[in-house]
Amino acid sequence: MADKPVRRWGGAVLKRLVPDEFVQSIYEIDFRELQRRGVKAVIVDLDNTLVESTRPQATPELVSWLDQLRGMGFKVMIVSNNKRTRVSRFATPLRVPFIHRARKPLSAAFKKAMGRLEVTAADSVMIGDQIFTDVLGGNTLGLHTILVVPVSDAEGIFTKINRLMERMILRWMKQRGLLGWEEQK
Repeated sequence: MADKPVRRWGGAVLKRLVPDEFVQSIYEIDFRELQRRGVKAVIVDLDNTLVESTRPQATPELVSWLDQLRGMGFKVMIVSNNKRTRVSRFATPLRVPFIHRARKPLSAAFKKAMGRLEVTAADSVMIGDQIFTDVLGGNTLGLHTILVVPVSDAEGIFTKINRLMERMILRWMKQRGLLGWEEQK
């Protein structure tokens, strides 16, 4: 995969909010294409990306998806802003390494994940449902970013506020022709 430049704070911050791809769900991502482009690691958010924030365990469909990714040779890690208890109870039965209380969009958890997976930003992808945490954090370090539609509307008050701001950002992106897809959140 071609090196994506590391982005620094300052300047055109709004452009750092633009994901490289947008899909309806994780199940629509073309991992064969990502693999052809050199992606080796999948860093993924948990709540409202993989499953609803209220679902304690993986669905059979998600278990199959993870098995498929691992079968293709991808390394997978969950990076979540949620508490250890939530993330551990979900990830441990799946044998998926995780980072909890990641403080996304700050870079530390993304760097830690890449270090543990022994990959670089150039061969990693960040998948998540939030622009201000997942996309901004991944783009800041130069990861390929994929924004997915949240799997549920059940969210906390801070996430609901973020969603309002996201809608404004998406309108701004559309007006400037920055969206490379038809559908919007």
